[in-house]
Amino acid sequence: MVGMALPQLAPAEVPQVEEAPFDDRPWVTVVWDDPVNLMSYVTWVFQKLFGYSHEEAEKLMLDVHTKGRATVSTGAREKMEMDAAKLHHYGLWATVEKQ
Repeated sequence: MVGMALPQLAPAEVPQVEEAPFDDRPWVTVVWDDPVNLMSYVTWVFQKLFGYSHEEAEKLMLDVHTKGRATVSTGAREKMEMDAAKLHHYGLWATVEKQ
């Protein structure tokens, strides 16, 4: 194999890529006021699903009742979607949004 030239390797070109700014705001699950569920039931659901103390669950329920909404969980989008689905299962109105 004398006289055979080895292939020449050209340096790899790295394309110029502009990275989008990383939005590190967490997602939240919001429970909305509704005309159907009793306040005691909403408090119970918050305790059961999220492990809130009775006092904290009642405070969140009062926010829902008086302010029309309360943020009940914060985290990754997928987890917040699961939390909203669980709340829907219990008959509560919930949405997921950026904090």
